[in-house]
Amino acid sequence: MTAQKPSDETYLALLRGINVGGKNIIKMADLRSCFEAECFRDVVTYIQSGNVIFRSPSTGLRTLTKSIEGMLSVAFDYEASVVMRSRKQMRAVVSDAPAGFGERPKTYRYDVIYLKAPLTATAAMEGIPTRPGVDEAWAGSGVLYFSRRIDQASRSYLSRLASMPVYQRVTVRNWNTTTRLVELMEKLNAD
Repeated sequence: MTAQKPSDETYLALLRGINVGGKNIIKMADLRSCFEAECFRDVVTYIQSGNVIFRSPSTGLRTLTKSIEGMLSVAFDYEASVVMRSRKQMRAVVSDAPAGFGERPKTYRYDVIYLKAPLTATAAMEGIPTRPGVDEAWAGSGVLYFSRRIDQASRSYLSRLASMPVYQRVTVRNWNTTTRLVELMEKLNAD
């Protein structure tokens, strides 16, 4: 790893719509190389759903998002959409989760729906229905927390998300992935 510069920040790029249903197939090694070629430092990818952790000088999330979307669109010939989060924001996603969220994984599936600015949690909540007794959703800062009963998964309304207009402005990661990404960001930041 390269030496961390005082102005470096640790970021997470959550890529939308890659390696899903045979579309926009991107190998993680190629993705990592693409980020490194653009001078992002200490690039780490996690699983095939497009999670990229890296260091970069602090330039603001909006500027960074536009830069990365442009880079990916050119490198991989697809219309890239990225949800960016800082290490501080990701730590808050975990620490601010609703009480008990993630604690009963044999009964519930837990997901975090990451919102792409300017979409707000309030607006997103209006567009994502829940089924009483099956689903629950909570608004957070830049995210929605969503749980659904495993034994009732086929009745969950979360599967409707892909057909809703709000879907183009979100990306979903399960709770285990979310907590692991925070661990990886903390480790990278400590090195």
